Amino acid sequence: MTTARATARMKNPALVLPDAMKGIQNIYKAMSQGGVSPQILELVHLRASQINGCGACVFAGVQGARKHGETHERLHAVAAWREAPFFTDEERAALELTEAATRIADRTGKAVPDHVWDAAADHFNEEQLSAIILMIALTNFFNRLNTTVEEPAGATWN
Repeated sequence: MTTARATARMKNPALVLPDAMKGIQNIYKAMSQGGVSPQILELVHLRASQINGCGACVFAGVQGARKHGETHERLHAVAAWREAPFFTDEERAALELTEAATRIADRTGKAVPDHVWDAAADHFNEEQLSAIILMIALTNFFNRLNTTVEEPAGATWN
């Protein structure tokens, strides 16, 4: 059994190399201009982080979602969103796309099946889909950084 670390193995690589964070901040800025509600983007971030087991990102995702008005009830149900009555069809489409795009190695055939894509495309235009896909990709990026350096949940970057 592994015990959680109190501190990371090293400083987050996105902070060690100064130009990395500049690029990441530009992606966040672009995502915020995509026309997707911050609540949906936070749900996407949280679900991808849950799948990848990134405690630091799950913690940050819950905090971010709460800042955007998410309820405890909905946040507790994100991991079981299919069985929970709390999510709209639009949110469900975003969460399903998140799972498919995060679990790309779990599928045979297309990583994102047509029915998953079509459901998302029924609810979101191309700019919105772009913002969601960027959030999924950036979350997976940070999940991999944080799990590699063992960033603890609740840690603050400085």
